[in-house]
Amino acid sequence: MAKKLKLSTPEWILGGYDSKADWEKAQGIDSSKKKAGKTFKIRECPDCGSDDVGLVLSNSDSEQGGGDEWECRKCKWKGGDIVEKELTEDELMKYMDKKGEEMA
Repeated sequence: MAKKLKLSTPEWILGGYDSKADWEKAQGIDSSKKKAGKTFKIRECPDCGSDDVGLVLSNSDSEQGGGDEWECRKCKWKGGDIVEKELTEDELMKYMDKKGEEMA
């Protein structure tokens, strides 16, 4: 059976702040830039820009709770620095149209 990971105390509590918003303000993080409505995350290869990427799992990774290495199925790039984009529903529809994929 896989070993469960321990929960950790959030940084804003460890820093002695009263709320996450106060901590973000002190860190210079602008939380007002969050997109309104439902958002979708896509991951892309930093080399070729393909979204056909997946996590690389190995036996040793599954015992520790998972791996952190990504692999592009198109150009075979491997690494940990994946490009993540957060899109609104309209942006996702445009992205899918551009790729030529149909949505059900």
